Amino acid sequence: MHRLLPLLPAVPLLGAGLLVAGGRHLPRPVAEAFGCLAAATTAALAIVLLPHSSPALVEWVGGWFPKGGESVGIVLIGDGPSLGMAALVSLLTLAALAYSWHYFDEPPRGHAGTFPALILLFQGGMCGFAVAGDLFNAFVFFELMSAVAYALTGYRIDEAKAVQGALSFALVNSLGAYFMLMGIALLYARTGELAMAKIAEGLNAAAGHHGPDALTLTAFVLVLTGLLVKSAAVPFQFWLPDAHAVAPTPVCMLLSGVMVELGVYGVWRVYGTVFSGPGGLPAADVTRTLVVLGVLTGAVGAVMCWYQRHIKRLLAFSTIAHTGLFLIAVGVLKAEADDGAALYILGHAGVKAALFACAGILLDRYGTVDEFSLHGRARHLRGVGATFAVAGLALAGLPPFGTGLGKAVSEEAVGAPLTVVYVAASALTGAAVLRVAARVFLGFGPRPEEREGEEREEDKTSGADEEPETRQRLVRVPRTMGTVPAVLLAAALAVGVVPGFAGLVGHAVDEAGTWGVFSSVHWTATGVLLDLLSTLLAVGLALVAVTRPGLLSAPEWALPLRRLQSGHVGDYVAWLLVGTTLLGALALPAVLR
Repeated sequence: MHRLLPLLPAVPLLGAGLLVAGGRHLPRPVAEAFGCLAAATTAALAIVLLPHSSPALVEWVGGWFPKGGESVGIVLIGDGPSLGMAALVSLLTLAALAYSWHYFDEPPRGHAGTFPALILLFQGGMCGFAVAGDLFNAFVFFELMSAVAYALTGYRIDEAKAVQGALSFALVNSLGAYFMLMGIALLYARTGELAMAKIAEGLNAAAGHHGPDALTLTAFVLVLTGLLVKSAAVPFQFWLPDAHAVAPTPVCMLLSGVMVELGVYGVWRVYGTVFSGPGGLPAADVTRTLVVLGVLTGAVGAVMCWYQRHIKRLLAFSTIAHTGLFLIAVGVLKAEADDGAALYILGHAGVKAALFACAGILLDRYGTVDEFSLHGRARHLRGVGATFAVAGLALAGLPPFGTGLGKAVSEEAVGAPLTVVYVAASALTGAAVLRVAARVFLGFGPRPEEREGEEREEDKTSGADEEPETRQRLVRVPRTMGTVPAVLLAAALAVGVVPGFAGLVGHAVDEAGTWGVFSSVHWTATGVLLDLLSTLLAVGLALVAVTRPGLLSAPEWALPLRRLQSGHVGDYVAWLLVGTTLLGALALPAVLR
């Protein structure tokens, strides 16, 4: 079975190549159907391989096996987490392609396969990153994934703001990638190896009894910077809302549903495989670094989410907030927390993709994603409104959704002080979504009015004047566009309710982890109560915001935080450097002892 691992990135890449070569000769339905077939085939392959992932499948591509303990080949690892991520990527890609069936404006004559080909390239890069067992090829797939994401973000190239958002995305993420490549070069210089397990052996041998040195710390910080930029952790997050605001809706489903989570997965994989041994960084220093960043990310993302009126930006900031929660769980370095993060990511992927799909329907029906402009206009979209509202409850942690189970397991693992961050971030992001649902789909509360000074600040980010992504505004919602978000939400529910599924996920993560223990993953009374608490807080905040909007208006201290999202790429690059410095400062005690 291990010989099938290369097919996970190869199938979508081959499918993309065939679409590029033959797309000019294919009618649009055939090209889109072929894209769906390639994505579904990859998903099926990942799911077939999952039962055989214990022990982990290992494939040295092209037969370049290690000789004399040294290796130069490409190694792919097929364990539970890597194959699970590949399956998640492929299923979400299939959902995005199904959602976009006849979705966009008709492409230029003879280029019907352009969009599905780009989506398949994106899928191939993400699947390759998930199963890569050596750092350099992880970086190669990382950059393939990124380059295609830039093109997809700026897909509507005739719009200046789409190009600007794509350029900001590209410049910031490319700098993060250069940092990561420099870190890989330092590790190769120290160990002469690129396979993650081999690098760990080399670091352990070089360190002896002295522990990590400055070179190891520098490599750790540089590699982590590249991964955290991709996961949109604070203060690397500025590119994400700008990209989501202009990217086509199916692309947003993939960016927030799985690409950002791949950055968190990369942090977990790289630390656990490369830096967790005697030659790496002590657990206490890594915990301090990731938990501090996680708390900052959760807090900033939740606050910024609450004060958005552009629905796609609101959803982007909620992704940032939940990324912070994932980082906290990964950062405490416990098996139970890893299990919680895995379940949380699975549930969040379905919920967030469903929310973006609903936002896309609003955009193509009304030509706006401005919460104020849409007040009460979508009353007749009952199915879409119900999906949006239920997804908001799931985002807040409502049992028995997978988001609620992942949140509950993570909270129990991280402990009481950090539990407050989980409850607050979940409640605030869920409340923001529920507020939008109440105003847009039900028309609750007074019509929001511009406050003094706000119109000038929000004129470019309100979402009031957007162009539909279809040829013309939708009169009725196509069946595929209405069905896909409902299916995604049902999948998020299944993560929390299917008997034995959570246990299988937990066992797979624990077996691939480095902690040497197996935890029991299940609902607990405390977890359910905390989930209900965050859900009730979300509902309460949403009701207050809708009925008494003045009580929760933006305070003075929040305005500078909002102005940091300036749209100027130079500012974002400066914050990237600040973030790298912060990482180094947090991890520095590891080499001072």
